Amino acid sequence: MPRLFGVDIPKNKKIKISLQYLYGIGNTQALKILKDVGIDPEKKAQSLSEEEVSRLTSHIQNNYKVEGELRRETTQHIRRLIEIGSYRGMRHRKGLPVRGQRTKCNSRTRKGPRPRVGGIKRK
Repeated sequence: MPRLFGVDIPKNKKIKISLQYLYGIGNTQALKILKDVGIDPEKKAQSLSEEEVSRLTSHIQNNYKVEGELRRETTQHIRRLIEIGSYRGMRHRKGLPVRGQRTKCNSRTRKGPRPRVGGIKRK
């Protein structure tokens, strides 16, 4: 099982799908990376040679922000918004949707379960 940036990518899937297990790499970016490195996207991850894995790792490391570095950067951006007291920072602090979604009937993921009103009926 190839290991890239501390993530075990699945060996039985095609490399274009396996690369998407890295945080910060999607479908389009995975195909672009494979084209730049010169690896067939239809090839299975388990059939990659050590040389191909090292080329892939070095190309991603030199040209893209992935995994820990990208996560750290996004958390720093959110922390900065909270510190300066911007509208978006306040929404992050309160745990509400940040990008203009309505909250009257949706956004249960951000707000959590509904608070129950009244007692629980017993039988």
